[in-house]
Amino acid sequence: MRLSSPQPTLCQFLESALRVHHRFISGSLSRAESPIYVIGNPSADLDSIISALIYSYFAHNRVPRDSPRPHVPVINLDNVHAGPELRRLRPEFIKALQLSQRNTQEALEVEDGSALKEHFLTVADFTTQLKPRSSESQLQADSVLVDWNALPIRSSDTRSGKGSLPGLSVEFTVLGCIDHHADEGFLPPISTTQPNFVEPTGSCTSLVVTELEQMGLWPKSDTVPANEEEVARLAMASILIDTANLNNKDKVTSFDTSASDFLLPKATSTDPSWDVTHFYKEIYGTKQNSLDLLTVDEILGRDYKEWAEQPTRHTDQAPVQIGICSVVKSVPWIVRKAGKAHAFLKDLKAFASERELDVVAVMTTFSSADKGQFSRELLVYGLSDRGVKALEIFVSDSRSQLGLVEWQSLDGSDHAQDIKDTLDARDDSPQWTRIWVQTNVSQSRKQVAPLVRQAAASL
Repeated sequence: MRLSSPQPTLCQFLESALRVHHRFISGSLSRAESPIYVIGNPSADLDSIISALIYSYFAHNRVPRDSPRPHVPVINLDNVHAGPELRRLRPEFIKALQLSQRNTQEALEVEDGSALKEHFLTVADFTTQLKPRSSESQLQADSVLVDWNALPIRSSDTRSGKGSLPGLSVEFTVLGCIDHHADEGFLPPISTTQPNFVEPTGSCTSLVVTELEQMGLWPKSDTVPANEEEVARLAMASILIDTANLNNKDKVTSFDTSASDFLLPKATSTDPSWDVTHFYKEIYGTKQNSLDLLTVDEILGRDYKEWAEQPTRHTDQAPVQIGICSVVKSVPWIVRKAGKAHAFLKDLKAFASERELDVVAVMTTFSSADKGQFSRELLVYGLSDRGVKALEIFVSDSRSQLGLVEWQSLDGSDHAQDIKDTLDARDDSPQWTRIWVQTNVSQSRKQVAPLVRQAAASL
């Protein structure tokens, strides 16, 4: 299938999508004319943001085929507005955007972040824009989920695909989904005119590219339109970051390699010498250094997900609240940011208490100081009796699978003894803290979260 009209530049698309969004919330569009919001997951990492952008770009005014509708990508940050704060908190996305648009005539000016307000929509923006209509009934809108498959606040109508986001007075009806996480049992029956692709793979963007090709929205071609090059490079960015430049054998799947093979000719259409490894290293370096200017609270919340798990034997009780923070630095590095181990745990407790969590876990990924090997640590903190019990079950059931061994500092830190002494003293019920080196580095949050949730469900 050939696209019927030339693709706009990425900037043109983003401006057009935002205009439609503003018309919709002002009440000047009917539901049939309304946009479909493409929503990434609340960690709002590179894969989530780019998956939403890429799918929206090609589906905009082309899906569904019988009555095409505008598509608006949403960056799922409920406390960050598009602008300088988005640039500060997601610098690797800005770097990927800059590098992808380096040779384009209409590149987005992002040096001070102000232009981001005119091109991107975050959940925080959406919430602020709806405040003038706060007395009116909840807004009804349609959505496609990418890089997750369940809205956090679900309608009581099971399998209706209806739900909402915290703090946002919008009930979304989910029309389609592209995701690489475990099925949460939320999705409704999905029409053949909408995307429906939930499969494990290294990067969700790989599934987006595959689905777009299968839907005929992004065809292979010997002649690549100029505007496709920047979009192809942007898609490559998240695939490379999520798979360590396609070198992480525990993550890379056939979807990732085939998506890369599809994208590379498009990404090099005007510059065959474009260096994909250099491109990856620049974005990876930005991501690794992205935490330097953040507070401990911002570091914990930067790549964070939470779940409410209902104990199966006590259905009359409230769900167990679970939160997992992913950090691309070691625990000693975070402790250095806080000053002392005690200060870090105080910050972690405040972070968890603000979100009313029973369990909070911190998963770190970094290169060890001695051999430069990819390493993981896992720190868990139970803040209630139920949280402690869930963690005890989790450790008993999952220690072997995750390869949890006695913790030692792998980054040459002088805070190691401080951390050990502080954690050893943290057994004051109902609080319970443990830390390990996780030797099975193939087990990311995608695998660890279901294990913690299963333990909570078994209470």
